Amino acid sequence: MTRCSPREEPIPGIDAGLFAALASPKRLQILQWLKDPRSHFPPQKDGDLVDDGVCVLFIADKLGVAQPTATSHLQALARAGLVTSKRVGQWTFYKRDEGAIRQITRQISSTL
Repeated sequence: MTRCSPREEPIPGIDAGLFAALASPKRLQILQWLKDPRSHFPPQKDGDLVDDGVCVLFIADKLGVAQPTATSHLQALARAGLVTSKRVGQWTFYKRDEGAIRQITRQISSTL
């Protein structure tokens, strides 16, 4: 069996890291919650849930994990291009990158 090096793309135009990021049920759940943050998270003191994203502490609490674990999940989603992050003071907010998600969906549909 031949293994691809980390730089190779087994499917042209689609990063294999994307599928690794999506292989986690917790990450899929985060993406679902971020699709409609106002219905899944309470209002935030700093930052708008839609415009700025959701504070990592709220995501960690809803997932039932420690903040570093939630951050690890969110960073994997960010590396895959599915979410973006924004620093506001000491807090980090995450939201879906809808444009990137649409592009990734189109690439998968046309390639597979």
